[in-house]
Amino acid sequence: MTEIAQTRSVPRVETTLVHAHGIAALVTLLISVTCGIIVALQLLYPDLGAGTPWLSWGRLRYAHTQGIMLGWLGNAFFAFLYHAVPILSGRPVTSTRLGRWLFALWNFAVMLPGWVLVLAGVSQPLEWAEFPLVVDAVVVVALVMAAVQFLPPFFARGLEYLYVSSWYIIGGLVFTLLSYPMGNIVPEYVPGAAGAAFSGLWIHDAVGLFVTPMALAIIYFVIPAATRRPIYSHLLSMLGFWLLFFLYPLNGTHHYVFSIIPMSAQLTAIAASALLGVDVIIVVANLLLSLRGAGIIPKDPGLRFVATGTWFYLIVSVQGSMQAQMSVNQAVHFTDWVVAHSHLAMLGFASFAAAGGLVHTWQRIPWARYNARAINHAYWLVVAGLLLMFVDLTLAGLVQGQLWADGAPWIESVQASRVYWVIRAHGSSWLIAGGFISLLVGLTTGPVGGGLKAVADSVGAEPIAQIAPKLVPLAGGAA
Repeated sequence: MTEIAQTRSVPRVETTLVHAHGIAALVTLLISVTCGIIVALQLLYPDLGAGTPWLSWGRLRYAHTQGIMLGWLGNAFFAFLYHAVPILSGRPVTSTRLGRWLFALWNFAVMLPGWVLVLAGVSQPLEWAEFPLVVDAVVVVALVMAAVQFLPPFFARGLEYLYVSSWYIIGGLVFTLLSYPMGNIVPEYVPGAAGAAFSGLWIHDAVGLFVTPMALAIIYFVIPAATRRPIYSHLLSMLGFWLLFFLYPLNGTHHYVFSIIPMSAQLTAIAASALLGVDVIIVVANLLLSLRGAGIIPKDPGLRFVATGTWFYLIVSVQGSMQAQMSVNQAVHFTDWVVAHSHLAMLGFASFAAAGGLVHTWQRIPWARYNARAINHAYWLVVAGLLLMFVDLTLAGLVQGQLWADGAPWIESVQASRVYWVIRAHGSSWLIAGGFISLLVGLTTGPVGGGLKAVADSVGAEPIAQIAPKLVPLAGGAA
């Protein structure tokens, strides 16, 4: 009996919903990047957009951050889930009709009105929670719908059949549904430091309980699927999972070191941040060992994106654990060091994982267009732009922090930052934008079925028994 014949047939993948969310992800990404480029230019040219309220710096920044998290990453994660959940669970998603409603709600009742409202000046002054309460209510409804759509297939066969990507998907959907109201709604009704503490928790829960689990689910899925080998250690993968969900909810208060929030809470967050760095080292070691034999720069484009995202995950997480410590925090807080850190997290780790997941799923849609050359160009442009931006803003942050520590007038730090802001606004930002445009071109042009042919001629497109019985149970497994 052949290996493919031994594997259980995979339920139908809703490729139209994969495609729809993928295109929406790329469109919202380009809009969000455009907003980011404009606010970068406004630091150099303060009169840019003057007299036009919706082009003001604050409103465009809100549109930029919410667009990246909910528009780009949210849609990209949903696209991946429609591909991965049937393969991981052996069951189809709950409902195609529910999927259409979820797509419409997320893009036309969350993203579109959310952007319109924040650009019109209707927003919340909360980090990573800028969309107003009326949009937050719709987001919560959409998250409930996502839980109903994607979670039931995992429980149909028992927990013993769950692969680590399944655990991360379940954890990400459940914890985001719980933490989103805490960070986006509660601070509006809890005044003072207590409300700020809730907001601080959400700043990191947004990254740690939504973005990180979904990105790691993609990475843990793509690596074995593209290398045709199981992950190095299932034990290490589960250890990393449980440590993430135990530690991450504790460390959000490290955004308020030296604040009026009780010192016990601050020290707990600092300790949790340090331990989280250990967890990340465990996870990344497992992933890199799983990549052995794939090469430093893997040939498969989806694998290349997620492998690079894994390295970014290690760097940004160790950096985060370090800057949570009081001595480092005192030197870099409020500087461009933090901006560099956040971009490495969201445009480095998360976006490379999301792009890798999109490319991987696109290659397995028989009717999708696929342009390998454009995708290759996208990878190198974004890598170059992101590394330039990260180094540039990190250096700017160190200069700013030193000037503030020396007691120099604040305007001197602005003047000293200008050369770094020029590099970001006129250099790295355009490389990143060009890379993402190239990614859109790569997934919308080229021959129909070109991705599937490329995969079929190399590693093969079928889920294989080598990746599990955890991932694809053999035909004799439980129903």
